Amino acid sequence: MTTLVARSRRSLGRVLPALLWPALLLAGVVPGLLPRLLAPLAGGEVPDTGSTPLWQLALVHLGFVLSAEAAVVLLGVPLAVAVTRPGREALMRLAEALTGLGQTVPTLAILALAVPTLGLGVKPTMLGLVLYALVPVVSNGVAGLLAVDPALKDAAEGMGMTGRQRLWRVELPLSLPVLLAGLRISTVYNVGTATIGAALGAGGLGLLIINGLSQQNTALVMVGAILSALLALSLDAVLGLFTPPE
Repeated sequence: MTTLVARSRRSLGRVLPALLWPALLLAGVVPGLLPRLLAPLAGGEVPDTGSTPLWQLALVHLGFVLSAEAAVVLLGVPLAVAVTRPGREALMRLAEALTGLGQTVPTLAILALAVPTLGLGVKPTMLGLVLYALVPVVSNGVAGLLAVDPALKDAAEGMGMTGRQRLWRVELPLSLPVLLAGLRISTVYNVGTATIGAALGAGGLGLLIINGLSQQNTALVMVGAILSALLALSLDAVLGLFTPPE
């Protein structure tokens, strides 16, 4: 009975945030609501959020993040699998070094280096999102695959499983919680990183922050910052529903 109550509480603790944060985000993009609430920060004047509705800016921002995460999964998971195969220790050390380097390079530096080649707009923003989000996905994927008990892999091999079958039926399912944790981290990172892309003309919620800073309008900056935070919390909570319970 105690176990069932504890499980129910854990499930409720995962479901409530997945309902609360998206509900607050939807309320935040209601035309005029959030700007009016933040008007006192601008001396009582309702900040002008521009001709593009807030919900449309939020959808553009969400599109950047989801597109980048899809590319990250397609690139990062196979890379983590490839470097953790037996006999590829050198590749794994190289991958760890590169991911460690990726954590130290500022996002602005990645975007600035991409602009001369790709120009302004969506392309350099997407490149920066993918490169920056690869770090936690690859590092967590490697950590999760390496943490699989060797005895379980030996047992799978003893049952006659091929290397591919062992990967799909044993290693990936067991490493999934760690991999999903990396995906959640990269998703939250990218919500913040995508706001910087507005400085390159990519649009999204970062446009409100950039315009607010240029106009020295604290209320407008807060509109963009609050909506970005709510979007990050919403995505994190929704992804948390797919994380296997401990």
